Amino acid sequence: MKHTIGLIGAGAMGHAIGTRLLESGSRLNVYDRNPPKVAALVEKGATGMSNPAEVGAASGSVILSLNSEDAVAEVVFGEAGVLSRTKAGLLVIDMSSISPAATRAFSSKAVGMGHAWVDAPLSGGAPKALKGELTLMLGGEAGDVTTAREVLSQIASNITHMGSSGAGQATKLINQVLCGIGFMAVAEATALAEDAGIDVEKIPGALRGGRADSAILQEYMPRFAARDYRKTGRLDNFIKDLNGAMDLARQKNTPVPFTSLSCDIHRIMTRAGYGAEDEATMIEYYLGPNRKD
Repeated sequence: MKHTIGLIGAGAMGHAIGTRLLESGSRLNVYDRNPPKVAALVEKGATGMSNPAEVGAASGSVILSLNSEDAVAEVVFGEAGVLSRTKAGLLVIDMSSISPAATRAFSSKAVGMGHAWVDAPLSGGAPKALKGELTLMLGGEAGDVTTAREVLSQIASNITHMGSSGAGQATKLINQVLCGIGFMAVAEATALAEDAGIDVEKIPGALRGGRADSAILQEYMPRFAARDYRKTGRLDNFIKDLNGAMDLARQKNTPVPFTSLSCDIHRIMTRAGYGAEDEATMIEYYLGPNRKD
């Protein structure tokens, strides 16, 4: 029988993860500081908890889906944190996107308390989570990763153990470099195609299978062209990840000029009021204030 899974963080991504776990037959304990988000999963069969400590005490493993290192630290190690009332042996699976250094520090502290830690950042967003098709990059001890796979295989179709603690988070930063630059490239190509009078709707099909093809091209060029701004993520969340990539690059003395440019354009878009919007709004950067479609 599957053990009960805890989930802390029931925002857009956490809700999708929780929904998929419930649909896969898992028992789920859930906590979020926003009660309506908990209620939305309780309606689907989850058990709501009043604090992270309750989740830890009642679960065999706990998934974190949070927005910052500070949030992870407080939720896990705080006075009412996941590990505050939990017997040794809990597996913490951190699906948040935080720095490799913070992950190693959190993992070391948890292990010192008799628990296990696997960093499992994701790619694919809420739509892929709902289908069980996330891509996950794992860091941690081999035995803990094996245990984590039993949980994560319900929500992911591509799971790779990248190495020791923090390796998953470092790989996620590399993923974000590729995505951040990719969004800009596809938005720029879309604007150029429109200005050149090319039928943008034909481009993804025309380039399918070629060197310029990518998942971003196939999904986002049609969205850019249609001005389809439905939310599947937040543009400003990318700033945190791109900053993290640049921090890692500074530590390793790696030049990352395109990453820096992508981050600056994300900052410009955020200042212009698009921070809470989807990456699809990036096309607005190229349209200009006086352009009329």
